[in-house]
Amino acid sequence: MLQTLEFLSGLPPLQATVLVLVLSLGAAFVVEFVVLRFARHVVSETNTEFDNILLQELRIPVVVTVALAGVFVLTRLPAFKSGVLFTPAELKAFFDNPALTIIVLVWAYALNQMVNRFVEAVQDRGPRFDFAPVFSNIWTLVVLVGAAGLILHVWEIEITPLLGAAGIVGITVGFAAKDTVANFFGGIALYFDDTYKIGDFIELDSGESGSVVKVGIRSTMLLTRDEVLITVPNSVLNSAKIVNRSAPQHRKRIRVPIGVAYGTDIDEFEDLVVDIALAENLALDSPKPRMRLRRFGDSALEYELLCWVNNPTKEARARHFLNREIYKGLNESGIEIPYPKRDLSVQFAEDGRRLATAANVDGEVADGNDVGDEASNRREL
Repeated sequence: MLQTLEFLSGLPPLQATVLVLVLSLGAAFVVEFVVLRFARHVVSETNTEFDNILLQELRIPVVVTVALAGVFVLTRLPAFKSGVLFTPAELKAFFDNPALTIIVLVWAYALNQMVNRFVEAVQDRGPRFDFAPVFSNIWTLVVLVGAAGLILHVWEIEITPLLGAAGIVGITVGFAAKDTVANFFGGIALYFDDTYKIGDFIELDSGESGSVVKVGIRSTMLLTRDEVLITVPNSVLNSAKIVNRSAPQHRKRIRVPIGVAYGTDIDEFEDLVVDIALAENLALDSPKPRMRLRRFGDSALEYELLCWVNNPTKEARARHFLNREIYKGLNESGIEIPYPKRDLSVQFAEDGRRLATAANVDGEVADGNDVGDEASNRREL
């Protein structure tokens, strides 16, 4: 090594500079086409995807680091400082600091991308990984702050005065961006409280409902049944009443109200509706659909069909198809579907004239004296 340095020190400045660049680029070439190619062959035989993500994201920063670190290290050796075309100050300003800055940036970008891809890979692996997107958001902030601090240190910018100013600016920004800060910590609270996760169907107390498609630092995006995206600030979600239709499991029970006439054979009616529900593809066979008599209504026996669907988003479609098939089945079986009726009572006056008074839908006779003038409420028949 020492003989190599002595040899390079004896070269003319131009040749020494070219040789340094050739050595650095040659090392980067070897890493890219020999070392990393062998590593790709090794990880291709594994069953996990994490090593592939790690290798893909670290390839560029490793190659760039080898290329630029060679320039950085070699130009700092005393044997080279006297043999290159640039002065020590020029080497630092045009080679060392820019090289280190580029290295910091490519590593920061690669580390952030690597963690984000890891998060995407583990999101569907169970509820214990629900916190992963929050970790991704926090990691992004850590990488940005860390990269900014390293770059300031590389360029020898004193950060002590900046820390003092940052305190004052932080207070000012805290008041000005209190909503953004509240949204950020609101998102963290929602995830660690296990309120919902991506893919869940939720309903808000304000009336909006939809599937959670993205959880960001500031807000959460919901996709409604009409395929409209709604952006809700995390601070609002943190203080709102949220109904998670997908928790603790994705299936949802639906209720289909049905009315049948008094005098109907209820055993036959219940068996017919349950068989229709069992034949419907959107309704689950387990738990088994069942009928419940809820109330003796004014003109009908009021029933409810209780059955389940495997996802809350299928509720409307399942209700539609069930209503259709129930209507057809009742018509074919001759079972009456009642509807409100109005009765008409006829009274005779003392002079033999007939006076008609209509009853309301509840069957109570409407007395003309209670409504207005008797002459306006009676009519001869």
